[in-house]
Amino acid sequence: MIALLLRDIRLAIRAGGGFGLGLAFFLILVVLVPFGVGPETQVLARIAPGILWVGAMLAALLTLDRLFALDFEDGALGLLALAPIPLETVAVAKAAAHWLTTGLPLAVAAPLLGLLLQLPSGAFVPLFVSLLVGTPALSMIGTFGAGLTVGVKRGGLLMSLLVLPLYAPTLIFGAEAVRRAADGLAYTTPLILLGAISLACIALLPFATAATLRINLR
Repeated sequence: MIALLLRDIRLAIRAGGGFGLGLAFFLILVVLVPFGVGPETQVLARIAPGILWVGAMLAALLTLDRLFALDFEDGALGLLALAPIPLETVAVAKAAAHWLTTGLPLAVAAPLLGLLLQLPSGAFVPLFVSLLVGTPALSMIGTFGAGLTVGVKRGGLLMSLLVLPLYAPTLIFGAEAVRRAADGLAYTTPLILLGAISLACIALLPFATAATLRINLR
């Protein structure tokens, strides 16, 4: 599993599809928002939690279609299915590599980009923590979507349509935690719910992902 994880991390960094593309999209989105809604500080501060979380969610979505597609095209996925390690472990490794190259950098960069949206300073740490807790769910759900659409023509578009509704609870609780922190309110409840969603995804979705991969490889 460790070897597979390191391999996927190296491929993501070399291709520029994980680390670079997600961060670039996130930065461009945050920079463009003030041009669209105006430079008013109060307006930007009010919408900042939602914009930052939506931006992180879409940035994480950008590279999901490549999780299994390249391995499927060159036959590596079929070899992984025949390997001694179970496909559930492969799914976890893929999701972990995606999180390390996309989710974690987004969580680190988000507080810095929050400055551009006039996010109150008291919400910087909650924003980082919420993304740190919530992005594993995004990666795991995305891995399930990628496994569901592997081998399908224009699978990236279909995967987006399938995955985005599943992202809604994570987005709601993540943005709510940051919004409460920005308003000076307690934000532990949405963070706990966010952590529960991530743990549930990590516990259940590897089995669902492995099942979809077995069906698609038949």
